[in-house]
Amino acid sequence: MTMSAHLISELIRIVGAAHVLTHDDPATDLSAWEQDWRRRSRGKALAVVRPASTAEVAAVVKACVAAGTPVVPQGGNTGLAVGSIPDDSGRQVVLSLTRMNAVRQIDPHNLTFTVEAGCILQNLQSAAEQAGYLFPLSLAAEGSCTIGGNLGTNAGGTQVLRYGNTRELCLGLEVVTAQGEVWDGLSGLRKDNTGYDLRDLFIGSEGTLGVITAATLKLFPQPAACLTAWAALPSLEAAVSLLGLAHQQLGAGLTGFEVMGQFALSLVGKHMPQLRVPFLGQDDAPWGVLLENSDSESEAHARERFEKLLELALEQGIVLDAVVAENLSQAHQLWHVRESIPLAQAEEGLNIKHDISIPVSRIPAFCAETDALLQREIPGVRLVNFGHLGDGNLHYNVQAPADGDPKAFLREQEERVNTLVYDQVQHYQGSISAEHGVGSLKRDKLPHYKSPVALELMRAIKRALDPQNLMNPGRVIEV
Repeated sequence: MTMSAHLISELIRIVGAAHVLTHDDPATDLSAWEQDWRRRSRGKALAVVRPASTAEVAAVVKACVAAGTPVVPQGGNTGLAVGSIPDDSGRQVVLSLTRMNAVRQIDPHNLTFTVEAGCILQNLQSAAEQAGYLFPLSLAAEGSCTIGGNLGTNAGGTQVLRYGNTRELCLGLEVVTAQGEVWDGLSGLRKDNTGYDLRDLFIGSEGTLGVITAATLKLFPQPAACLTAWAALPSLEAAVSLLGLAHQQLGAGLTGFEVMGQFALSLVGKHMPQLRVPFLGQDDAPWGVLLENSDSESEAHARERFEKLLELALEQGIVLDAVVAENLSQAHQLWHVRESIPLAQAEEGLNIKHDISIPVSRIPAFCAETDALLQREIPGVRLVNFGHLGDGNLHYNVQAPADGDPKAFLREQEERVNTLVYDQVQHYQGSISAEHGVGSLKRDKLPHYKSPVALELMRAIKRALDPQNLMNPGRVIEV
């Protein structure tokens, strides 16, 4: 029996034959686990293994370590940085956590709940709501992404402005180490100064240091009211001014602040005509802003504060026009427009995506300078610029010229465009990855845009925790 066959036999013993999927069965299609969400890359797994408990995860990792076989942890496989699929060697085991989807405990007095890594984010939002609380992590893939993946990439989303990234929402972790040992750090403590913060080390590590199997997460009181408004603005400078005014007027009530360029919105109008895009085609308003105000007092109080903010902004010429959603249905429609931009862009054709962060105060200058640079270097290029202005995160995407071949554009211009954009990001003291992670897509870019000292510290941590380099190798950093 070959070593691979022996490992497969051992994996079947651990999790059962129904939960070890291989290419040996021609009727088994592994593309859901082997191909990334954007269909940029396709690998080949030795096997897809689906454990149902932390003990099974630990046993699977130990078996793979004994066989010298790399392990690729995977949740919903919705990542955008090609970080959760196997390579094409056919010798990596994909460890799918989707069967581990239980809410283990809700602790209302500690305002926490403990959940398994395979829980779908939308289901966690619903579980929190049914218990009378709010779990505020919210992003476009919430219907299919899992909390383990969210933690592994330190996902952001639309409410980072108020509640922070996934790291800020997590109080404790359960992790299977690269040796197959279990670290139980699910205490739910808000204060614990007993050494290095292991929790924060594993969050954002993209499965390269160990396998997150469960987490203790923060819950929040449900707001008494949540209102949404859409404003038309004359410039990005005006958007930054509106953000400052919103901070002054709403304080912690400001839970969302999304900016959208007119071209990005025009794609929604073009490809999804059933959606009503506010102020679409208004030439003097090249930018739209979506604001969310959560209030702990009442809807009347929330509306009064919101309307005062918009009145001040109109008086100061920051906002040209605005509309406040009158009910939940209208609010959902406004958010649906914002969340449809990536899908509309995909309908328009292949594009070059960037997930960058810039200090908020410098975003207008960055966009003006980088827009002009790209237009000069690649005439006709179209910029799909939108994102979470409140926390400085832009999805600064580059679309092929309208009369060009999108496939040829991607093939011939992606490296050039990335270098132009990332050099600008570095000049403006930003980051080339704000919330999507590094994966393999940006791994080779890190040495150009991250401190050599920081990179060597990261390598030292990787070598210490995963000396055999078996945990999601080739992702984030080379060792």
